[in-house]
Amino acid sequence: MGTLTYDSRVTASFDDRILAHLQSVIWAKLRRGESFPFTWTDPARSGLGRTSIWLSPSVSLTFEYFGGRQPRLNPAWVEALTKSANSPGGLLLVPEPEGPAAPTGAK
Repeated sequence: MGTLTYDSRVTASFDDRILAHLQSVIWAKLRRGESFPFTWTDPARSGLGRTSIWLSPSVSLTFEYFGGRQPRLNPAWVEALTKSANSPGGLLLVPEPEGPAAPTGAK
C-alpha cells in the first residue's frame, strides 16, 4: 500500500499499482497548470465515507510507495482516469478496464 499525502495534512492509502496510475494522471494535469478535484471512497474501517481534495500546482503532493519497483502502467486505465479528471466532476478512481491492455500480475 502506497500513500498519497496532500498539503501535509490529508493522507490516503492506495495499492501501489493504483497509486502509480493516479500519479501519472495527476502529474500530467499539474504540469499543464491545471487545477481539478479528486474524490475517492475511503475504506469502511476509517469511519469516513469519501474524501475530496482540490489539486492545484501550488499545493504540495507526495506519492510514497511501499514497493521499490515501478508498477507497469495500463494505458487504457490512464486514459480512463484522464477522461474522468477532465470531466466537470473531476478525478474519480474508475475501475481498470479489462481486456488485452490490462497487465496481469503486475504490482
